[in-house]
Amino acid sequence: MNPAANLILVGPMGAGKSCIGRRLAGHYGLRLVDADHEIERRTGASVGTIFECEGEAGFRARERAALVELLADDGILLATGGGAVLDPDNRQLLRARGFVVHLDVSPPQQLARLARDTSRPLLQREDRDTVLDEMATRRTPLYAEVADLRFDTDGFVAADATARLVERLDREWQRGETL
Repeated sequence: MNPAANLILVGPMGAGKSCIGRRLAGHYGLRLVDADHEIERRTGASVGTIFECEGEAGFRARERAALVELLADDGILLATGGGAVLDPDNRQLLRARGFVVHLDVSPPQQLARLARDTSRPLLQREDRDTVLDEMATRRTPLYAEVADLRFDTDGFVAADATARLVERLDREWQRGETL
């Protein structure tokens, strides 16, 4: 058990980090912070525009800086971007500053959930299924490395996934004291 004041959601795009995160934050009285939305707020540009202008490396540098600042606080539910775990320093920070939940989803379920989504820079290709499979191969071990708990969201709507996850969290997450 990892006593922690923060709850952190990691996982691939389409796993439900933002939607389930909103519900969990309300349930536990945490302040919801979506890392990608925070980066957009700080820069005044969409994630897609940042990728277009600065490339993935530029975005990842902004992401790293945002995570350091955001995780200096306690009492937050942080929904990370899917690639936040790619950076070893981010992985160390996530483990140190919260109880980390890996929301998992299969690539076929991702395809279904993201079918109409045009906002994700890494999916602006015809071979979305190949991209998602490649990302899963690379990132799944990294999610496992940081996670205190893994929860599969395949086949669940957000309300049902949240209810089941709350049951698990109530058993497995010891909420640390907020400073």
